[in-house]
Amino acid sequence: MKALIEKNKEYIVDIIDNGFEGEGIAKINNFTVFIPNAIKGEQIKILIVKVLSSHAFGKILEIIMPSSKRIESDCETYKRCGGCSLRHIQYEETLQMKQNAVQSLVNKMLKNKIQVQPVIGMKNPYHYRNKAQYPVGLNRNGEPVMGVFANRTHEIIPIHNCLIQNQKTEEVAKFIFDYILKNKISVYNEKNQRGLIRHIVTKIGVKTNEIMCILVINGKEIPKEKELVLEVTSHFPEVKTIVKNINQKNTNVILGEENINMYGSGTIEDQLGQYTFKISPLSFYQVNPIQAERLYQVGVDLAKITREDIVFDLYCGIGTISLFMSQFAKKVYGIEIVKEAVEMAKENVIRNQIDNVEFIAGDVELVLNDLIHVQKIIPDVVMMDPPRKGLDHKSIENILLIKPKRIVYISCNPATLVRDLAKLEEIYDIESIRPVDMFPFTSHVECVVAMFLK
Repeated sequence: MKALIEKNKEYIVDIIDNGFEGEGIAKINNFTVFIPNAIKGEQIKILIVKVLSSHAFGKILEIIMPSSKRIESDCETYKRCGGCSLRHIQYEETLQMKQNAVQSLVNKMLKNKIQVQPVIGMKNPYHYRNKAQYPVGLNRNGEPVMGVFANRTHEIIPIHNCLIQNQKTEEVAKFIFDYILKNKISVYNEKNQRGLIRHIVTKIGVKTNEIMCILVINGKEIPKEKELVLEVTSHFPEVKTIVKNINQKNTNVILGEENINMYGSGTIEDQLGQYTFKISPLSFYQVNPIQAERLYQVGVDLAKITREDIVFDLYCGIGTISLFMSQFAKKVYGIEIVKEAVEMAKENVIRNQIDNVEFIAGDVELVLNDLIHVQKIIPDVVMMDPPRKGLDHKSIENILLIKPKRIVYISCNPATLVRDLAKLEEIYDIESIRPVDMFPFTSHVECVVAMFLK
């Protein structure tokens, strides 16, 4: 069927809703149009930039009637970088939008049309990220540049002051980049896969102020390596370790598998709640630890763990929520596929003097199968925090087979969360869905769901 709208034509539209990425939604002759940076309730003049069979995309030419929720953005580059796609909207309104987005999925896909609870927001939603990944490369003029990739491209936009990154680690990254420029160290060229420095990655323990620097390189050695270490550590005593990460593959994956310590132990520490965690270059640690504490507390509270309970923590990472649950449970088994993360988890258990947690490295599907069918260990509570793709079919089968009394599902992707809940709701009552704003001013939302066996 031929679309009733035309590319490169201008239209005046009313924005009737916002989509899952925060984009505005309009209808032209009952044909759906998505418009980035538009807000529900606005009237806007748009230009149609792309037309597909089922929908089209437009861009704002003029805001005729702005929403009362619209604010002047405090960032020069947010429209281009795409990191904070909701930066033009009042923060409280972004929380409402995220709640509505999750509710819409629930209403479409679940039999139980449970009311999604209000989103737990941040008191100060700025400079919250403890990890930054700055690509280093060449601009259009062939000059070295460090910053962030423009949205949906590999063009690097220089960043002057990112309002979601930690200010100290941004300062450290800029210092390292200046050193690279002054010493004429080559930077990576994606077109011919030549040049040395690919990324500057920083991590910080927000409670300890310990900083890790990771230089991702297309080679093995960095010119003037010792001088670089001396310069960085003398200017920034908070930097406790500097690591070379070797990545010589033609890939979009940032970190390679080999790490070489240039300075320090290759790890830093941070604190979540009453526990201390060791963090390595490759191990996953929540990017917003302030909200992570709140997320984990909600999850543990909803799990209603008792001293008689055996708990499975699926996709446990470096064991953060496993340790949170250990104080209430008889025994916790943490399962994680990333071996380095499991090594960190085991060290975290020793560091925190905990004796009722066991970590297992391996694919969740296979390890879960072994625990249940071979070792005959049946959990009372299952806590799970899978990647964006959600749960695999076999894991859902095993959960439905053993029927733990309580399940807490933490998800970073509402679409796959609700898809999985639809497979579980015949046997489980969904008691609550509580979103947590882990990434303020972005379209992302984390959810904690509590389920109880019927």
